[in-house]
Amino acid sequence: MAGTFNTNRILKTISPLIQARTMKKFLLVEDSPIIVKILKHICKSDPDLACDVAETFDEARSLISKYGPTHYRCAVVDLNLPDAPHGEVVDFTIEQKIPTIVMTGNFDEGVRKQMQDKKIVDYVTKESRFSYEYVIKLIKRLEQNKNIKILVTDDSKMQRKFLSNLLAAQQFEVVTADDGDTALDMLNADPEIKLLITDYNMPRMNGFELVKNIRKEVSKNDLVVIGLSGEGDSDLSAKFIKNGANDFLTKPFGQEEFNCRILHNIENMEHTQALRHMAYHDYISGLPNKRKFFEEGEPLLLESRSKNLPTCIALVSIDHLNALHDKYGIDAPDAVITNLAKLLPKAFDRFHYGRINDSDVAILMPGLDTGKAGKLLESFRNLVEDSIVFLDEMNFNFTVSAGLVEAEQQNLLELLQLADNRTHIAREEGGNQVVHSDSLQ
Repeated sequence: MAGTFNTNRILKTISPLIQARTMKKFLLVEDSPIIVKILKHICKSDPDLACDVAETFDEARSLISKYGPTHYRCAVVDLNLPDAPHGEVVDFTIEQKIPTIVMTGNFDEGVRKQMQDKKIVDYVTKESRFSYEYVIKLIKRLEQNKNIKILVTDDSKMQRKFLSNLLAAQQFEVVTADDGDTALDMLNADPEIKLLITDYNMPRMNGFELVKNIRKEVSKNDLVVIGLSGEGDSDLSAKFIKNGANDFLTKPFGQEEFNCRILHNIENMEHTQALRHMAYHDYISGLPNKRKFFEEGEPLLLESRSKNLPTCIALVSIDHLNALHDKYGIDAPDAVITNLAKLLPKAFDRFHYGRINDSDVAILMPGLDTGKAGKLLESFRNLVEDSIVFLDEMNFNFTVSAGLVEAEQQNLLELLQLADNRTHIAREEGGNQVVHSDSLQ
């Protein structure tokens, strides 16, 4: 298990200026100055959102002609414009392959159904501020959906196509299977699939058996499963859910109900995964924390020992962290550990590591003996020494000391204590060095 941490959702490493140059805008086609003002005000609080505004159909065409359809992540359009009173702009943006959200004051259910048949993203009525906030949430969701793969499993080709079209309108990546056996093979081969939609009545392996097989290996937090059935068994939904499905839909269902269920389940999964990430990672640096280091490190140590592989553990400690705090201010320690976190993957990407306390990072290196691990630590020590920490208008360097131990029969905690003793020796001798014995050589 590599110690590399995924900080994409926690730390933004690209400056706001670069983001502003590269992010896609959305196109707002709306002739009401009040609504334009409301949406722009909501967008101000999010640096990832910006829009071009067209008050007429003609202005919308001009903007799309000028910048190209791919310039826009989506279009939010009103149905009743001065030069397009019957929703003509919706047909145009869909023809341009721009994901289209209808935002209108028209409450007519016939119009709503007509628009949904055009494969729009959603139909939102202008009822309150919540409606506008929902539209903004939906715009952001469309970008996130592009990174989510969904598997649709149904023995009906027509039904697979219908569901795939609904999901594609929401910008999901969609793959399909025509039976449970094929779906199970696809799930085993592709861990990127995050949601499965499965019909109940299928040949060879029905949806119910598919769910039971999946839940032997994969939890609800890592793969969302939604069951489908057109059968009249009122107990079927309960059976699906009791055996591991996250949700259930009875066919036929409406587009809006389908989209809401998909969105609700994905957001629940993401929320759970975010909480789990927080429980196992350091908030400041994004590094795996002490809990994660020990929970995942002990099995790795046992596995390495069972294969008769040499294994080393090191404790890397930031030198003089309190002095850096006193000299450069209260934010200096956080800046230092964040800098260290960025450097660690360059040397230890394939190994398991975690932040043990304020100044110390433990590294477990299966497959390396003391000689190889010592060389790697020396290289890393030099890398740290040459790095520069930028803090406000200041910049400064820092160094690390490390204690190294090769595992024999000790457990992970015992090895870490031995490494800590050797780190203490390195610090006592002035720091900025690697020690792999109980006396300085």
